[in-house]
Amino acid sequence: MTTALWPAPFSATPLDATVTIPASKSLTNRYLVLAAIADGESRLRAPLQSRDSDLMIGALRAMGATITEVPGSGEVPDLVVTPIPADFTAPEGGIAVDCGLAGTVMRFVPPLASLVNGSVKFDGDPGALVRPMAPIVAGLEGLGVPVDGGENGFLPFTVQGSGAVAGGHVKIDAGSSSQFISALLLVAARFIEGLHLEHTGDSVPSVDHISMTVEILRSVGVVVDDSTPKHWIVSPGTVAAFDVVLEQDLSNAGPFLAAALATRGTVRIPNWPTNTTQVGDKWREILPQFGATVSLDAGTLVVTGGEEIRGVDLADTSELAPSVAALCALASTPSRLSGIAHLRGHETDRLAALVAEINALGGDAEETEDGLIINPAPLHAGVFHSYHDHRMATAGAIIGLAVSGVEVENIATTSKTMPNFPAMWATMVSQTAGA
Repeated sequence: MTTALWPAPFSATPLDATVTIPASKSLTNRYLVLAAIADGESRLRAPLQSRDSDLMIGALRAMGATITEVPGSGEVPDLVVTPIPADFTAPEGGIAVDCGLAGTVMRFVPPLASLVNGSVKFDGDPGALVRPMAPIVAGLEGLGVPVDGGENGFLPFTVQGSGAVAGGHVKIDAGSSSQFISALLLVAARFIEGLHLEHTGDSVPSVDHISMTVEILRSVGVVVDDSTPKHWIVSPGTVAAFDVVLEQDLSNAGPFLAAALATRGTVRIPNWPTNTTQVGDKWREILPQFGATVSLDAGTLVVTGGEEIRGVDLADTSELAPSVAALCALASTPSRLSGIAHLRGHETDRLAALVAEINALGGDAEETEDGLIINPAPLHAGVFHSYHDHRMATAGAIIGLAVSGVEVENIATTSKTMPNFPAMWATMVSQTAGA
């Protein structure tokens, strides 16, 4: 691990802060994929600027899409996307796509590559080479798309696109990630016969992300039938060009909202959507169980911490789990988190990492088959390692607010979805009730 350490700001007084969060990574990268296969020019307003979105843009440009930054009404430029030309052919030698550590790139782009004439090779960071990919390979091969490599279910591999996919009925086990379902659904309307996708496993984690994908598809004119559990039927057709304003990332809002509880203060986030498909909207349900007061007033979410942080018993917290676990480590009563076994296959094994780092600071955490048990224990100063995982880094920042002397290793990994996180965090911490 790297030795770069970031002294996590400690706050001895309650916060009284207002924070604006950048756009959603999940939405930005889904819309980018759809713009690349739309029937005309599309515009993404106030999109996310981060490593994950940059990697997606790079992949789509390599496959023939034109993506241009233009002035927008906010702090970041808009993106205008001209789709991949119908006659686009990969150059001799093929196309190389760097997935970094972005799950949305390594899972969403290979099905899109099947619609390109030529070979597209996918590779990524060392951490990406151990993330599950077998369902994507199986899905593509089940649709008649040749894939070279990937025999063990991991990157690197090469998709041999022919410019068209027949489509039809394909079965995969997406038990390790909902992204495998979304990946095939996003491009399915461009298959000649559409797609009947069947999940063969017992359950799918992060079903909210599949619902997000389905709602976005319907918003651009794609017909999706998800009325039968574990089956998704997408009719063949066009993807209508669009002009969309991106919502802020409600999952990334989590650490800032958790700061209200960690300091017994108040944090406000303006422009919180009234209706959304983002899993981060669950913060409105989760934080009151820790003892916080939560209200949505005129589009601003207001969270005020209680006198203490109560332990919780929560299921299916998905990508919110690292921030939830950080609050559990600060709680006065025991907590149990369940339904998150799939986090072992994220940027790192998040369950093992959370147990190791919480316990290294004096905590009492243990793994279960599908989650964590975290008991109250006095925490002390020390190093909280990030494992190149942005959500591990922000979990360390939350604990550091309440425990003096915590240092987060490699805070720069937050650039995956929030490039300005350290500055945003410092600005928030400077806004205290006594300031």
